[in-house]
Amino acid sequence: SPERFLQLGAKVPKGALLLGPPGCGKTLLAKAVATEAQVPFLAMAGPEFVEVIGGLGAARVRSLFKEARARAPCIVYIDEIDAVGKKRSTTMSGFSNTEEEQTLNQLLVEMDGMGTTDHVIVLASTNRADILDGALMRPGRLDRHVFIDLPTLQERREIFEQHLKSLKLTQSSTFYSQRLAELTPGFSGADIANICNEAALHAAREGHTSVHTLNFEYAVERVLAGTAKKSKILSKEEQKVVAFHESGHALVGWMLEHTEAVMKVSITPRTNAALGFAQMLPRDQHLFTKEQLFERMCMALGGRASEALSFNEVTSGEEQRRGPWRGTGRPEEGHPHRLLHGEAVWDGTWHRAHLLP
Repeated sequence: SPERFLQLGAKVPKGALLLGPPGCGKTLLAKAVATEAQVPFLAMAGPEFVEVIGGLGAARVRSLFKEARARAPCIVYIDEIDAVGKKRSTTMSGFSNTEEEQTLNQLLVEMDGMGTTDHVIVLASTNRADILDGALMRPGRLDRHVFIDLPTLQERREIFEQHLKSLKLTQSSTFYSQRLAELTPGFSGADIANICNEAALHAAREGHTSVHTLNFEYAVERVLAGTAKKSKILSKEEQKVVAFHESGHALVGWMLEHTEAVMKVSITPRTNAALGFAQMLPRDQHLFTKEQLFERMCMALGGRASEALSFNEVTSGEEQRRGPWRGTGRPEEGHPHRLLHGEAVWDGTWHRAHLLP
């Protein structure tokens, strides 16, 4: 009830911004708010505001907020607000007057201008908060920032439980949810839903009457590494190089104390451009010592070392395989030389670090 806050002189926040990586449930949370709030809920996507015709975006903003005020108290939800709320730029003359900026200016006026009221709350979502205009983020507009991060182990288990309810399983959903949650650190809610659906599709293709453990393992592998590219045939020499490379990852990971346990090694080409991969049994961990980072770096470079020792040279495939994974926050592949010299460079994400191409 807002009355108890108003009695103390508090003002109701005018807006909230849902932040976080893609697939973590920002839009789903907005749908839940629409159900629970018991007030009119007006939803619109950011790209719907911007058109080629000049002035149309600003007109749509005015129309949206006019309807919201007529139905107040009301909640206005703007999905993917980065499409309309990007930082404004200036030209050589000191100003810019593009259609996108006109739309943003009108949105700013409607949210906290001369004619605004306290009975319309704006809820917005984006996964690109870094490109939003500062005026949009300031107190009085989107002054509440709710960060929806990738799910933890317990949260992944609960999400799996929810999605497994609709599947016909060979064992209980509790058995599968705990195992799958342990295999999927760094996965979003959308990834988890995709895994469950892929497992069911694979079971149907294999002619099973229920979803088995092997179907889930196939689904996790497909989401991680892509589908098997059977049309890409490697020569015997190339297969040997890939086998030694992936075995190098697995051997180094097996021998070192602080690396993850080896789960699977494959030399089947994948659609993500990897010719093979070594999959480790992952674990949720947020803090790493220098020794742990160093050993993970050694594991990541184990394939390269194996090629050098076995064939006295390193193939170009090492750089090709590393490329698609360079931006995932793994220090051992992004800055191995800087870590060797005692400078641990890491952005803290470590997203899906348990799959080494």
